[in-house]
Amino acid sequence: MASQICLALSNHISLTQTQTPKFSCLTAHNYEKKETVRVSLCLSKRELTISSIALVLNGFCPIISKALSNEKMELERYTDSKEGFTVLRPSSWIKVDKAGATLLFEEPNKGTNNVGVVVNPVRLNSLGEFGTPQFVAERLIQAEKRKESTIDAELIGVAERSGQGGLQVYEFEYKVDSSRGGIKRIFSAAFVSSKKLYLLNINHSDKPESPLDTYTRMMLEEVLHSFDSAPST
Repeated sequence: MASQICLALSNHISLTQTQTPKFSCLTAHNYEKKETVRVSLCLSKRELTISSIALVLNGFCPIISKALSNEKMELERYTDSKEGFTVLRPSSWIKVDKAGATLLFEEPNKGTNNVGVVVNPVRLNSLGEFGTPQFVAERLIQAEKRKESTIDAELIGVAERSGQGGLQVYEFEYKVDSSRGGIKRIFSAAFVSSKKLYLLNINHSDKPESPLDTYTRMMLEEVLHSFDSAPST
């Protein structure tokens, strides 16, 4: 996202119902047979109930197991006083160096899942001078679609919130299907402070065979909403 919005800004600057089985009437001398039918019917219902429970458990246990695993993930505050921003990040993710990135944290053994921040100088005082959140989002999606590796890009959500001291912050959520890594979910946030553009980019795999689960999504959204200018000391 950093390169796309930076490019856009630089251009701007330079600018159930069931049926009961019917049984034939049984006479008194067939009492024993009647009892057998009742027992069989009860057993059938019991077997059906057990089978249903088994199906439910088989379907949900992997989800429950995954949720319990994700609950081990914790967030901690990271503040860069020199660059002037603060953000939450998964405590188990590792910090790595990458050209062009002011900050980058990656999930161990899954580097495509990451949280990154880029800071660049601009001539703007706020994002509002560049355009509305929807306008910036559209430019962002257009830039994604122009990439050779992009198969498709879909905008999911756009929002605006107030940050430190009433700071104008834009937030975006979109999906990208790429020939490099498949489908991924991206959460982004941007703001301008002290003539600098701050961009947060959160990438996470969201493939059909292993979609983004609810807990992880909540965690990533918390990271997204935490991005702000560093408080004055």
